[in-house]
Amino acid sequence: MANTSRPVRRTALLASAAALLGLVGACGSESSTSTAPRPTQAPRTTTPDPGAATGAATTPAATAAPSGTAGSASASARTDGRCRTGELRAEVGRVDPGAGQRNFPIVLTNTSDRTCTVRGYPGAAFVDASGGQLGPDPVRAPSSPGTVTLTPGKSAWAGLSFSSPQISGARTATPAALLVTPPDEHDPIRVAWTAGEVPVGGDESSVKVTALEPGTGP
Repeated sequence: MANTSRPVRRTALLASAAALLGLVGACGSESSTSTAPRPTQAPRTTTPDPGAATGAATTPAATAAPSGTAGSASASARTDGRCRTGELRAEVGRVDPGAGQRNFPIVLTNTSDRTCTVRGYPGAAFVDASGGQLGPDPVRAPSSPGTVTLTPGKSAWAGLSFSSPQISGARTATPAALLVTPPDEHDPIRVAWTAGEVPVGGDESSVKVTALEPGTGP
């Protein structure tokens, strides 16, 4: 009888060895996969679009309007040349009698901090204590008015004259004040009148005023 146990055993041993090798290979593969670090993916960054968030397109910044427009208008009002009533002081100088006439200088002085000008005739009116006018407006004496430039503190003067009432026989009154209005202005300056009676009516009641010129009088 032939011995068959040896080939069978050898076959079994070979099968066992093959199974063992397969198990070892499988264990090695699983170990390398679990211990190897997985590569990390860098996070994606995007730049937000302001227009996309709101649905509106971006627009350039507005250009600022030039400054100094109001200041320029104000400067123009201050430097147009003419002296304003509020920038002047009015005075009546001492009487200068002569040839039956009474002559007074009306003096306008620049009290502001800027240079300004006066040109022409000042307005003048005698008034009583309540402000009522006494007599007609003065008559302008013939002359050639010129522009008088007044730096701060400087003066211009105009002559106010009338015939002496004692000689002319005109009807008279004693004013409380003389209202002096600078050329081209509307607001007068009130100056106390201390020179006595003035003519207010009759044939020889005319009061004359001359144009302004530099200085404070003759």
